[in-house]
Amino acid sequence: MTSPVRALWDAPRAAPAPPRHVWRDAVLVGSIVVAAALEALLRPDVPWRWLWAVVLVGLSATLLWRRTHPLAMLTIALVVGTAVGFAAGADPQLFTTAYFLVLLYALFRWASGRELIVGGALVVLGTVLSLTSSGTTPGDVVGGIAVAVATGSLGVALRWRARVRARDLEQARLAERVQLARDLHDTVAHHVSAIAIQAQAGSLVVAKDPAATAEALRTIEAEATQTLREMRAMVGVLRADAAPLMPTPTLEDLQGLAVAGDGRPEVVVQVQGDSGAVPPPVAAAVFRIAQEAVTNARRHGRGVGRIDVDVRIDADGLRLAVDDDGRGAASTPPGFGIRGMQERADLLGGRCEAAPRPDGGWRVTVSLPRTGWGA
Repeated sequence: MTSPVRALWDAPRAAPAPPRHVWRDAVLVGSIVVAAALEALLRPDVPWRWLWAVVLVGLSATLLWRRTHPLAMLTIALVVGTAVGFAAGADPQLFTTAYFLVLLYALFRWASGRELIVGGALVVLGTVLSLTSSGTTPGDVVGGIAVAVATGSLGVALRWRARVRARDLEQARLAERVQLARDLHDTVAHHVSAIAIQAQAGSLVVAKDPAATAEALRTIEAEATQTLREMRAMVGVLRADAAPLMPTPTLEDLQGLAVAGDGRPEVVVQVQGDSGAVPPPVAAAVFRIAQEAVTNARRHGRGVGRIDVDVRIDADGLRLAVDDDGRGAASTPPGFGIRGMQERADLLGGRCEAAPRPDGGWRVTVSLPRTGWGA
């Protein structure tokens, strides 16, 4: 088989899987039973009308399994209908026969690739046999083919639409997972890193400087309290009942990253320009990137004594630079920090770079042009 035919032959059934039965199926079957009986009663000119009414009523049960067994149900309807037609010497002329199109639609909507090929061959065979029967005109054949093609096209279109929708939902779920992972890393991981750093510092000075140890413990307590607060806020947001508990960070919150020193790396924050002109999503991204850069400098930098956080806002956009004076980054396994910073910048049409400085230390720079801020 050629590649397109093989691809169709190996195609799986439609996803997501269809429901086995719904209440509409019973209503549909009941409507067909009533319609077949009324049509046989009101159309005495139709030959063998009561025979065809009984056959159509019996075959209406195939509609109940048309989603789970589309090829089998269509085959039963075609074989039985064709056999009765040859035995009676006339095709069914009751309008109720049109419900066979529902079985054809189900084939193209739910069946696998090989079922589509076999079912299509059966439909073509039935069309050829109809040409040999008496009373069938070329116009009837062309009209039947047109209706069958339209029905199959509708099934394929809805099948493709459901597949695209399922793919979009999966991508949305993946995006939510990435966003949740990013938020966890940028909020909780920041405070946990600070706790670890302070615990290490406290263990080094516990015997020499009790005051510094007490200060480290107070910092650990404050960071742990903030971590619990943010964890509760994030859980509340996920439960959709407490979104206001976690406000969006702003550029003014950058001052909370400043540290005077006292045995720890000094953090100096400077914001130049009109911070009020920066949209909240951009300000939140800048804060998270700066927070992550400061945490990385504290955690991985060697001999870091000062960390500078510089934000400049002008007519072209915003530029963030985070520099430390260490001796380069320690050897650490790859993490998600830099990737998260780059993703945040990319989402706003900007760019994030992290690299060692020529004169020592580490630098993180972020450029966010105004064109990427949106309306």
